[in-house]
Amino acid sequence: MSSASIKISAANKKLDCTIPLTGSKSECNRALIMQALSDGAVQVENISEAADTVTLNNILKDKAQEVVDIGPAGTAMRFLTAFYSQQAGEVILTGSERMKQRPIGILVDALRTLGADIQYTEKEGFPPLKIKGPLQQKTNKVSIKGNISSQYISALLLIAPKLEQGLNLVIEGELTSKPYVQMTLAMMEQAGIRHTWADNVISIAKQPFDKSVINVEPDWSAASYWYAIAALSKEARLFLPGLNGYSLQGDSMITEIMANFGITSQFKDGGVYLMKEAKKLERKIFDFKECPDLAQTVIVCCAALGHDATFTGLETLKIKETDRVNALQTELAKIGVKLIEKNQTYKLDCSGLDLNKKIHVATYDDHRMAMAFAPLALVMPELEIEDHLVVEKSYPDFWKHLEIAGFELTIDS
Repeated sequence: MSSASIKISAANKKLDCTIPLTGSKSECNRALIMQALSDGAVQVENISEAADTVTLNNILKDKAQEVVDIGPAGTAMRFLTAFYSQQAGEVILTGSERMKQRPIGILVDALRTLGADIQYTEKEGFPPLKIKGPLQQKTNKVSIKGNISSQYISALLLIAPKLEQGLNLVIEGELTSKPYVQMTLAMMEQAGIRHTWADNVISIAKQPFDKSVINVEPDWSAASYWYAIAALSKEARLFLPGLNGYSLQGDSMITEIMANFGITSQFKDGGVYLMKEAKKLERKIFDFKECPDLAQTVIVCCAALGHDATFTGLETLKIKETDRVNALQTELAKIGVKLIEKNQTYKLDCSGLDLNKKIHVATYDDHRMAMAFAPLALVMPELEIEDHLVVEKSYPDFWKHLEIAGFELTIDS
C-alpha cells in the first residue's frame, strides 16, 4: 500500500551542512550472509538502517521460519535462494507482487546444476520458491551469464566456501556490474576466504571463515543523491562522514562522474567534502555498465541542466524494482524531456525542457525514483513525489536529511 505524497521546495539554493549516511546496504547484506554462514565467526558493525537490510537481518536471526517473505528486497531474494539451498530443511521463499515478476531462473538453474533441490510454486522462472536443503553437490563447476545480474554471481560466491567440492564459477560473456562482484570477493577476503580469478573463472575452495569483524562503510548509493543536489544548487559545501576514497562500493564512481558537473570530492577529516565549482558540462557519454544504480540520479541531473547526454549500460534497469527505463521516460516527459532508446543506447532530448511549473512524480514502488527526482526541487517552484515512505528500502532518513540541508517538506495528510 502506497504512503502519502511529499511536497518539496528549496528557497535556499546554497547548501552548507553535514549529512550522516547509514551503512551501505550492498556491503551489509553480504556481511550478514557471511555472518550466518560462519555460525557467528564473522561479526558485522555499522549495520544499515535500510529496510531491505533490516528484513534480511531479522530473517537470518530466525532460521526456523517455514515461509520467508522478503517483501520487495531483491538482493535478499537472490542471496537467500543460495543460502537456503545450502541449509538443512525446507522453506518457501516469497516476496511482494513485484518480486514475483522479477526473474530468478538463471540463479536457480545454476544452483540446480550444483545439486540444489529448488521448485517453483507458481510461475516457472520466478518466485516463490520451495527450497529443500542442504544441496547434495554433483559438480564443482557451473556457468552463469555475466550480463544479467551480478547478484546471481555474488549469491553463488557467498556459499562457495561451504560447498563440499568448492566452486569454479564460469562467467559467460561480458560481466555487468563487475565492482559488485569485486566487493563480494574483497569482503570474503576480510573474513579469510581465499579465491582465484583467472580469465572468466572464479574459484573458491571449501574453507572456514576466520573470526573477524566487518565494519560496513556508509552507503555511496545514498551519497550519490547529495552529489546531484550539489550539482543543482547555486553553491554547495557538504560533508559526508565515514566515506573514503578507496571504497569497495562500485557506486563510489559517482565522484568521477560528478567531477564533470563541477563537484569536487576532498577526502579528509574522516569523510568527504563536496564542493561546487563553476564548470561547463561537456561530457556527452556516460556508461553505467559497472554502476547501474547511479543511472537514474545522473540522467535526471543531466535533464535538469538541459544537457543532451547519451547513456549506455542500462540493460539491467528493466528488471529492477520497476522498469526503470520506462519510468524515467514517463516522468522526464513531465518536464518536457525525452529519453530516446536506440540499440541499447539512450539519448536525452532537452529541447522542450520546462522547469517553470509544478509536477507530481510517480515512484513505481522504486526508492531510487523518489530520490533521483528530489533534487529537482532546487530548480523548480515546487515538486511533489508520491509514496514518500518508498525511500525506506535503502535510505530511511532521506527526507529528514533534506530538511537538515534546508529543504522545505510537507507530507500530504
